[in-house]
Amino acid sequence: MSSLTDSVAIFNYHRWMINTHGRQSSFALGWKDIESQQIRFKALAGIGDLGNCSVLDAGCGYGDFLPYLSASYKDFTYAGLEQIPELLKEAIVRHGHSPAANFIQGNFTTTLLPAVDYVFASGSLNYRSTDPDFIFKAIDKLYAACNYGFAFNLLNYIVPNGLLVAYTPEQITSYCSSICPEVKLIQDYDPNDFTVYMYKQKRPVFLA
Repeated sequence: MSSLTDSVAIFNYHRWMINTHGRQSSFALGWKDIESQQIRFKALAGIGDLGNCSVLDAGCGYGDFLPYLSASYKDFTYAGLEQIPELLKEAIVRHGHSPAANFIQGNFTTTLLPAVDYVFASGSLNYRSTDPDFIFKAIDKLYAACNYGFAFNLLNYIVPNGLLVAYTPEQITSYCSSICPEVKLIQDYDPNDFTVYMYKQKRPVFLA
């Protein structure tokens, strides 16, 4: 799904950003600032009530989605999957003490994914691939890993740079609707970004 050439380009980009901006900077992950990262987290987390759920963060970077979720939800488990060792190491330094967290090194396109309630991909699907069907294969695999829902964001505009790629919301939601019974498009939070919710099935409601 993702060639060695694609992976090397992604590794080199983030290592260059770390060396340029330092491990503590959001620039090392490709975010322009912390605020834009948090806005995207809010859009992703709107998929549903994540309390008492298991969550997979595919391409977790520094694992900063974990404290965002912890501020709103209790009794959930978080698995952060990241292929770049430098990013994973920093994620463990920042959040490895959390009893809810488990960090795993691996490429989500090739790693066997755990079955979880909700899967998230924040920024990790934006990289250009030599495989023209990469985005659809990635959506297929990540959606298959969720019990209830999969939320991801994509760029709808990017200044051409050879690394990132933009998509039209219509193209992506049309494909998602072909494999998923309920799809929702969110695009009111950033002019260059959109989020898609894919609901596999309704989460059971347990009465006290």
